[in-house]
Amino acid sequence: MGIKSLTSSIKKESPESITHENLYKLSGKKVAVDASLVIYQNLLNIGKRPLFKNSQGKITNHLSGLFYKIVNYLSLNIELIFIFDGKPPSIKSDTIKDRKAKAENAKAKMDNATTQEEKDKHEKSSLRLTKEMIDDVKKLLTYMGVSWIHPDGEGEAYASELCRIGYVDYVLTEDMDTLVYGCPKLIRNCIDKSIKRKDIVSIFDYSKIIEDFKITENQFIEFCVLCGCDYCDSVPKVGNITALKLFKKYGTIEEIIKNTKYAFPENYLDLFHQSKNIFLMWKDKIDVNTIDIHKSQKDMSKLIQFLVGEIEMNQTKVQNGIKKIMNVHNYKV
Repeated sequence: MGIKSLTSSIKKESPESITHENLYKLSGKKVAVDASLVIYQNLLNIGKRPLFKNSQGKITNHLSGLFYKIVNYLSLNIELIFIFDGKPPSIKSDTIKDRKAKAENAKAKMDNATTQEEKDKHEKSSLRLTKEMIDDVKKLLTYMGVSWIHPDGEGEAYASELCRIGYVDYVLTEDMDTLVYGCPKLIRNCIDKSIKRKDIVSIFDYSKIIEDFKITENQFIEFCVLCGCDYCDSVPKVGNITALKLFKKYGTIEEIIKNTKYAFPENYLDLFHQSKNIFLMWKDKIDVNTIDIHKSQKDMSKLIQFLVGEIEMNQTKVQNGIKKIMNVHNYKV
């Protein structure tokens, strides 16, 4: 879910914190990628067409989509580090159960569908990332020479801290939670619908957001939790505009609860602070000298065998993709 309506709040309170940039301006920079979210995006990013599958019935469109996305970044001399999700915090169990139930419901509808169009629609809704999908992506990254990290906990949290301590320059994700973790620079697909070019991305500047919201970093975390997140539901009649006004007036969640008559649940404060602590889980806890990063030498022959032989992508398209990054990274087809 992410933080409820956070993008809208930022557009209203801090429009200058969002810039739209051509990817080539990131040349020479290092970008941490929220792996699970980007994989899932590519898994579903096929418009109204059915899922791509190889002759063995294996879903493959996330791999082909990631290959082209990685080629695009590497061809611009942008270094990528994929950050995978570890075990989620226990407080997120209800959210995970809800997502699982929705996927199972979609699968049941798919099984009972009477037309191929209905079946395809519900199949996409029923999809969940599997260990096999994750392992295949790691294989793709390894053959392309792209580094990856599989930490404990949420991937976007770890990626945000890598950016906060200067190990990477940006985090690439659509998950706005990343800003709550204190990520200095967040890259998203362009949010300006009037811009149709695919080489333009939206970049969110955390320090500018804090400045324009006129609250502290600690209050920004509390504001976001009050708005509603994966770990703590929103409070009736407390939307984002109201939440920001309350923090500017009262300063802390304790003072807000004490001085207002909103319908806070009985155990709200405990859940609130548990949620807040999730957003602080990696702060000042990463030692750059002990990061367990998986690096490998690129292997073009294995990459082609994997994508063409196993995934059954078009060989010419794969080779053309590799050629795009040959001059930058000295690849050999």
